[in-house]
Amino acid sequence: MNTHSFQRALILGASGGIGAALVSALRTGGAEVTALSRRTDGFDLTEEARIAASLAPLTAPYDLIFVATGALELGGSRPEKSLRALDPAALAAQFATNAIGPALVLKHALRLLPRDRPATFAALSARVGSIGDNRLGGWYSYRAAKAALNQLVHTAAVEIARTHPQAVICTLHPGTVETPLTRAYAGGHPTVTPETAARNLLSVLATLTPAETGGFFDWQGKAIPW
Repeated sequence: MNTHSFQRALILGASGGIGAALVSALRTGGAEVTALSRRTDGFDLTEEARIAASLAPLTAPYDLIFVATGALELGGSRPEKSLRALDPAALAAQFATNAIGPALVLKHALRLLPRDRPATFAALSARVGSIGDNRLGGWYSYRAAKAALNQLVHTAAVEIARTHPQAVICTLHPGTVETPLTRAYAGGHPTVTPETAARNLLSVLATLTPAETGGFFDWQGKAIPW
């Protein structure tokens, strides 16, 4: 079991609910945390040049890099209820924010992960990105973007294991977290506060081993079907 504590962490999307809670929890635990966000630092996941420029000044190593970004509604486009509602611009925007952006972070942040000791890269995904668990349909763009994120991270994990044999590269489902946005979509699902979600996710990351790199896990540490 990987029980090492995170000493130096980089949180992307640090002004969001989960991101801010991760920063707080890590700092409370004694970690040195670098926090980047669009609101505070101009960190923009949809522009590779901005990603590269934001990460360029940082010096290695970080033993945790966490992409805590994501969006369910973009540009006023709500999750689709039917195929008729599918819009190419909304689909492209979902991929840019929820799949391509986090993958580009990994591309440019890989140099910050140590090769000779445990290191973790995690990105927020969502259970609705599971193809095997999709029994309700709908939410085409968001589902597809999160499924793509899972594949991108899994594929990168295969490659990174060759150079970083002690690393864990994974995606995580945080559960339904209480935010103004999720109130409209929570339905009957139980919700948790961002603070609880952050503690749960950090607990999961502390238990994962390199044998589980490339995986997709929920907030309890259970593997989610692809």
